[in-house]
Amino acid sequence: MTRQDTYRHKGLRRQLALQLKEKGINSPEVLKAIETIPRHLFLDNAFIERAYEDIAFPIGAGQTISRPHTVAFQTELLQLKKGEKVLEIGTGSGYQTAVLLEMGVKVYSIERQKALFDKTKDFLPSIGYSAKFFYGDGYKGLPVFAPFDKIIITAGAPEIPKPLLEQLAIGGIMVIPLGDTVQTMTLLKKTAVNKFEKVEYGEFKFVPLLEDKDWGKG
Repeated sequence: MTRQDTYRHKGLRRQLALQLKEKGINSPEVLKAIETIPRHLFLDNAFIERAYEDIAFPIGAGQTISRPHTVAFQTELLQLKKGEKVLEIGTGSGYQTAVLLEMGVKVYSIERQKALFDKTKDFLPSIGYSAKFFYGDGYKGLPVFAPFDKIIITAGAPEIPKPLLEQLAIGGIMVIPLGDTVQTMTLLKKTAVNKFEKVEYGEFKFVPLLEDKDWGKG
């Protein structure tokens, strides 16, 4: 088992970034983040050899690490500026979290799967990425730390969670995959209290965002 980041891995990341550029990712900062982050370290050994292909992989607890194109696409839509406060719903493997951190923002990330939460909150700092990690129900967000400049949801949501809309700063952007079996990537810009502009992008496939209605029992 190898957990090193070699010249070969760096070369494969460069190729991946070029592929994503060809697929329409234009932000130099996003492409640089993809080229920088050692995605193979986020995967189980069985998938390491294919870490820099543009495909999703299972990470346990019924969750996946998204395709690099999906991660890059969502990140680009956020229009991030350095120093912004970003709420991430669904920490998962932490790969998207790392991409956000590479963009120079402050990340507050919620994960409801305890096994993933425990693993990722220790793993990410071990490779140099520090965010604020929370175990909880992403539908509820983090009202104590609101408002957020940007909110990213990394799982398919049948509807937009109202608490997240309330926690988005005026002028802020939320990127959310909306739908049941297939999702439409949706960008919401908050123009005033209870006023939003909506733009829809292409169809994507995500694991579902699970709401824990009994959250708080320990």
